[in-house]
Amino acid sequence: MTTGITQLQLRTSSGNRLALTPTDVIVAGYTGRDTAAVAHHVDELAAIGVPRPDSIPAFYDVAADTVTTDASIEVDGPSTSGEVEPVLIYANQRYYLTVGSDHTDRVLETQSIRLSKAACPKPIAATVIDLGTDPSIAHWDDITVCSRVNGELYQRGTLASMLPLGELLSKWGKHARDESALVLFGGTMPLVDGTFRYGRHWQMSLEVPGHAPIEFTYNVTVRSS
Repeated sequence: MTTGITQLQLRTSSGNRLALTPTDVIVAGYTGRDTAAVAHHVDELAAIGVPRPDSIPAFYDVAADTVTTDASIEVDGPSTSGEVEPVLIYANQRYYLTVGSDHTDRVLETQSIRLSKAACPKPIAATVIDLGTDPSIAHWDDITVCSRVNGELYQRGTLASMLPLGELLSKWGKHARDESALVLFGGTMPLVDGTFRYGRHWQMSLEVPGHAPIEFTYNVTVRSS
């Protein structure tokens, strides 16, 4: 458990407030349902120097204070990108769904995926959908996520090809404690042109049938040396 973490002020889509102080933050990777396609993707990344994961799916612990709802984040270098992800939150013995960005240092990734995940803040939307006491999500295959960088389309598609978050939580192999506050980033989808892009302005959205779209934006500043 990490202490001294800033409390995040969230709100449900129905207007209720949720104060979240994360204790565990997990970034999942290689979360596609098609295991052959995932293995091929691992090979592609290995060819450009990205280390192979220890497991598929892979789970990376990052510091609790990396999660933020701020509209601006700082990074150490220019080669970082923000991929859109569904995000599962467990707090007050209930589950919530929102959208976030697994902002990652792509240069550091060729040395260590774990370090590249830990190097950047992880922005999430301040609006969440209350799922109740069950992490399963109805109409999962019909949920759409989208990301844009500097106004240009970067990713868009449904979550039909990805493992549902409840199943991913089971594969993680640990149990959320009643007193814990878990934030689980559920993995991302292919890029529209297959190429990482770096930029200052990022837009993320998640559309769940029966709910208003959840959208958020953030800006990226490179720290001066």
